[in-house]
Amino acid sequence: MTGSTAFKTDQYELTMLDAALRDGTGSRPCVFELFSRRLSGGRRFGVVAGTGRLLSLLREFHFGEEELRFLRDNRIVDDQAMRYLENYRFTGTIRGYREGELYFPGSPILTVEGTFADAVILETLALSVLNHDSAVATAASRMSIASGERPLAEMGSRRAAEESAVAAARAAYIAGFSATSNLEAGLRWGIPTMGTAAHSWTLLHDSEEDAFRSQVNALGTSTTLLIDTYDIRRGVETAIRVAGTDLGGVRIDSGDLPLVAANVREQLDELGATGTRITVTSDLDEYAIAALAASPVDAYGVGTSVVTGSGYPTASMVYKLVARQDATGSWVSVAKASQDKGSQGGRKAAFRTLENGVAVAETIAVSSGFDEIDTAEEHPGGRPLQVTLVESGEIDSSHEGPQGTESARAHHLRVREEMPVRALALSKSDPAIPTVYVDAR
Repeated sequence: MTGSTAFKTDQYELTMLDAALRDGTGSRPCVFELFSRRLSGGRRFGVVAGTGRLLSLLREFHFGEEELRFLRDNRIVDDQAMRYLENYRFTGTIRGYREGELYFPGSPILTVEGTFADAVILETLALSVLNHDSAVATAASRMSIASGERPLAEMGSRRAAEESAVAAARAAYIAGFSATSNLEAGLRWGIPTMGTAAHSWTLLHDSEEDAFRSQVNALGTSTTLLIDTYDIRRGVETAIRVAGTDLGGVRIDSGDLPLVAANVREQLDELGATGTRITVTSDLDEYAIAALAASPVDAYGVGTSVVTGSGYPTASMVYKLVARQDATGSWVSVAKASQDKGSQGGRKAAFRTLENGVAVAETIAVSSGFDEIDTAEEHPGGRPLQVTLVESGEIDSSHEGPQGTESARAHHLRVREEMPVRALALSKSDPAIPTVYVDAR
């Protein structure tokens, strides 16, 4: 296999390109927009994630010999399209919300400008990355809010496809998780990694005490011992007897967690291990984490729920043509009018309108002229939401790699503080702030 990402796409992107090159519309300047019509699951905000990954994938979006041979052998496009694809590199401009930003229905999360042929074939790649990563990040942010100051670790790799697991670890970290069990995510994105032992470690040994003693000998007393393979109360007693009262932590992976955590804390304190921390795992989601807010829990480990978007594995984003030049070179706003699937035509500038530092609206200025885009000066009290990610084909590398990941995380935690209190609730409701469309000045 080649290192190209160009085949991470759907065939109809290339058949549209083929037809557009035939009839001459392939060279028309166009504006595509990636957005979500609604927030999944009655959630009050969404979190943009995947932008840095998308830019890195875009670097490798070209058609090599293997891809071209497949297209030729299967007669998917004609010779003219083949010649076009042989030299394809995206040469347009992409603006979008910064990774880690919050979004709402209609937010122009990504705006892709270029010829129709250049921009249309990016649809599937952009959607597959942003739909997955934003769904994970949105769920992770809700869990981060529910956990308060208690740290969260992402532990869901075995519940996702291998590459999805790495992407999910990154998205969760951006949205507030503090570590991941996935080593590839640590290597690739610089995310802190963690992990000690599973139940198989205890079952391997002739006794729980042997397992604990071996782990402490290998990792030191700062380690975390898994105490629920057999009897939890006996596990706590054995853990402290082996490691002493300086044991770093214990992990609980089963049972009625609020009750069990309270009993374990009481037993640890009675044994003198007042500094030993309690980590809970076991199919946690944002609601279970919130239910543990009053329990003596020090940290959480979340697996299945976070990597699957806590019941909503896609952010339901779409990629639509919103403006194009006509045969005379004049700009035309275009929009889909289908029931429940409509879109808002026109090139857009987005601002988060604030009052006393608190967000009150997502203000979207819609331009019909396309010569100028609204600036912050024209929207006092509005924080500009879009940045340039790609300029004439040149990718801004500051959004990529570990640096981009850390920047996105810091941005998310910062902008979350702008939200009104109602945005932090877990119950289903309308978006925390309304989306308001205005004419560009």
